[in-house]
Amino acid sequence: MTDQSVLETNRSGGPEPEPDYEVVVIGAGVAGIYQIKRLVDLGVKATVLEGHEDLGGTWYKNRYPGARFDSESFTYGYSFSQEVLEEWHWTEQFSPQPETLRYLNFVADKFDLRQHMQFNCLVDAMSFDERTDTWTLRLRDGRDLTTRYVLTAIGVLSIPTMPHIEGMDRFEGESFHPFHWPQEPVDLSGKRVAVIGTGATAIQIIPEVAKEAEQLIVFQRRPNWAAPLNNAPISEEEMADIRRRYDEIFDACARTPGGFEHAPDRRGFYNVPREERLELWDRLYDGPGFGIWLQNFVEIFMDPDANAEFSDYIADRIRQRVDDPELAEKLIPTDHGFGIQRVPLETGYYEAYNRDNVELVDASETPIERITPSGIRTSRQDYDVDLIVYATGFDAFTGAFDRIDIEGLGGQKLRAKWADGPVTYLGLMVHGFPNLLMLAGPQIAATNFPRAVETAVDWATPLLEHAWEHGYTRFEATAEAELAWFDHVVDMYKPFLLRTAKSWITGYNSNLEGHEYGKTRYNLYNGGGPKYAARLDEVADNDYEGIAFS
Repeated sequence: MTDQSVLETNRSGGPEPEPDYEVVVIGAGVAGIYQIKRLVDLGVKATVLEGHEDLGGTWYKNRYPGARFDSESFTYGYSFSQEVLEEWHWTEQFSPQPETLRYLNFVADKFDLRQHMQFNCLVDAMSFDERTDTWTLRLRDGRDLTTRYVLTAIGVLSIPTMPHIEGMDRFEGESFHPFHWPQEPVDLSGKRVAVIGTGATAIQIIPEVAKEAEQLIVFQRRPNWAAPLNNAPISEEEMADIRRRYDEIFDACARTPGGFEHAPDRRGFYNVPREERLELWDRLYDGPGFGIWLQNFVEIFMDPDANAEFSDYIADRIRQRVDDPELAEKLIPTDHGFGIQRVPLETGYYEAYNRDNVELVDASETPIERITPSGIRTSRQDYDVDLIVYATGFDAFTGAFDRIDIEGLGGQKLRAKWADGPVTYLGLMVHGFPNLLMLAGPQIAATNFPRAVETAVDWATPLLEHAWEHGYTRFEATAEAELAWFDHVVDMYKPFLLRTAKSWITGYNSNLEGHEYGKTRYNLYNGGGPKYAARLDEVADNDYEGIAFS
C-alpha cells in the first residue's frame, strides 16, 4: 500500500493524478469509528465524512427522553481494544444515550481519530469513473473529492420518515421527529404533548414524557408488543467481574444467532411441559434484556401455534400491568404474534397509561384527519396541544443510500437497482458498483449491531489489503455471486413468521411509497451471526470467490 506510486497509468497510457484519498469512509458512528481506526493503523490515506456536527451517528442524533441501548452495554461496546475494555466503566446494564455518546467520544479521542474526520460533510452524490477506477464524491459544501474506495457506514436507521397529514406546516406549536429532538433540553412541564406512533422509539419516549408533561396524548394506529428492559446499575464489583469475563462474553456473542449472550432454548417447545414453559417465561420476562425473546424456544419464531401460545402469555402479562381492562386490550396486538419482528424493550411503558395525565387515542377507530394550528383533529374531536412528536419511524436500511445519488458502471443508479428492495453480495457489495463496501448495509446478519459491525470491518479491511498486496485497483461482486446470495437471503426468510409481519425489517412503512405491506424487501440475513461469519470466512479463504479483481 505505502509503496504505491504517486502517479498511475490510465488505460490510454497517460498519467493520472493520485486520488485525494485511498479510502473514504462515509459516517462517523459505531461502524465508521472502528473502520477508520483499522485504516489508520495500516497507514492508509483515509478520511471519514460525517454529515452531522460531530461523531456518534445514532447516538449523536437520538437525544430524546428515554433513549438507550436495548443491548447489554458490555456486549454493545467494541471488543478490539483491551485498553478500552480495561478503562471504560459502564454504569448501567443498558446504557443511556448520553453515556453511549461519551463512550464513542472516549474511543475516538483515545486513538486520536478526530483528526481523520470531517464534520458537516454531507455527500450528495458519488459516481464511479471506469477510466481511473476511482469514485468522485460531491459534497453539500460544494467540494468534489476523489478516492479509490468508498466504505459506507451510514446507518440502518438514519433517515427519519414523517407522516403525510394535512396541515402539518400550519401547527403553531413545536413539532419534530424524535431523530431531531433538540440538543438543548425541552422543558415539558405544564405542556400538553402529543406523540403520534407507538413503535420502538415512542415506547421509550412515552413513559419519560408522562412524568413531566401536564398532559400526554398518544395516537396509536396499531399496537406493538413490548417487554420489560429491567435495567439496573452496574457496581464497581460487577464491572470488575465483567472485565474478567470479556473474552467469555464476546465468545458467547459470536456463538449465538443474535450476537448476544442470550442463546435460544433448543429443547423443543412441545418436548417441555406447559408448566415448565410458563416457569421459563416468568423467569425470562422478569429478567433483563432480550432474554424473553432470544432465550426462548426456537419454535416461537416459526410455528404459528407455539407463537400463539406464547403471545397469549405476554398478553396476560400486559393485562396485569394496565389498570383499565378495555385500555389493556387496545395495547395488545392482534395482527401479529410476539417476537416475529424486533421486540421493543420498555421501562414502565404500560404503567404510563395508568396515569391520570395520559390518554390513548385509537387512531384505527378515530383516524387523524388533519393537524390544526392548535393541535390534532381526529374523526371524533379536536385535541389542543403545545408539542407534537412524530414518532413515525425511519426509511430503514436503504434510505441513507437513496439519499445519496450513487452512480455505478454505465450510469446505473443504486437507487434504481434497489427500487423494489436491496440486492447485494454478502450484504457488503453490489454488482455494478465497484470499489464500494457497505459496513452494516442491507442483508448483513440480523445481530447485535456492534458485533455485526466488527464482523464487517474485520472482513472488509483484509479485502482491501488483498487488493493492495496484488496491485489491484478495482474489485466488484460478480452478478452470479450476487444472485446466489440474494436467493439464499430469500430462502432464509421462508421458515420464519417474520415474513408475515407489518415490520420495518421487511420494508413496511406506510409513510413511504413502494413500502406497502405484502411487498417484502429482504433487508436482513436471517441465518444468524455464526452462519454469516462462516460464509464470510469461506469466501475469503477461497481467494475471495464471487469477487472479480482487476
